[in-house]
Amino acid sequence: MSERRWTLPNIITFGRIAACPVVYVLAMAPGSTMRVFGFVLFLAAALSDLWDGYLARKHGWVTDMGKLLDPLADKLLLGVTLVPFYLISQRPGELGDVPFVGPLPLWVLAVIFGRELLVTLLRQVAKRKGVVVAAGTSGKRKALLQNLFAGGLLLWYPLEQMAADRGWDGAVWAVWSTFHRLWVVVTLGLALFLTVYSLLDYLWKYRSMFGVRS
Repeated sequence: MSERRWTLPNIITFGRIAACPVVYVLAMAPGSTMRVFGFVLFLAAALSDLWDGYLARKHGWVTDMGKLLDPLADKLLLGVTLVPFYLISQRPGELGDVPFVGPLPLWVLAVIFGRELLVTLLRQVAKRKGVVVAAGTSGKRKALLQNLFAGGLLLWYPLEQMAADRGWDGAVWAVWSTFHRLWVVVTLGLALFLTVYSLLDYLWKYRSMFGVRS
C-alpha cells in the first residue's frame, strides 16, 4: 500500500518552498515596505516549519516525501535570506551593514552552507550503510538561532531605512535600535557557534561509519 503523500504537513512544506523565491525578491527590494513584507513572509514560513512538524507527529502523517522536502525547504529558506544579506551588505553606504559587523563576511556563508553540505553528504553515506541520521538537538538549536538571526536582520534593514527617511531620533528609537542591533549580532554569533558545534556533534555520534572507535 503506497503512502499518502498529500498530507497537510506536506502541503504546508510545499507552501514554504513556494514562498522562498518571494522572500528573496522582497528582501532584495529597495523599498522599506517591501522588506517588511519580506520579514512577515519569512516569519510565516519559519513558523510553518514548527506547525507541519507538530501535525505530522500528532496525527501520524510522517511520510518519506515529508522527510525529503522538509530539510530541503529549510535549506532554501536559509539560502534566500543569507544570500541577500551578503549582497545588500556589500553595497556602498552604511544602511546595508550588519550591526557591529559591517559588510557580512563571505566566510560566514561558507561556514553555514559548508556545514549543510557536509551533513547532507554524511546522511547520504549513512543511508548507503543502512543508517538513518536523524535531526539532533544541536541541529535543531542551530536552525532556531539561524532563523532568529535571519528574522532579526530582515526586520532591521527596513526599520533602519525608515528611521533614516523619517528622522527617528527620539529615546524610543534609540533604545529599540540598540536592542535590535544587539539581537542581530548576538544571534549571529550563537548561530555560528551552534553551526560548527552541531557539525562536530554529528560527526562524533556517527564516527563509527568512518572506522573511528571510542
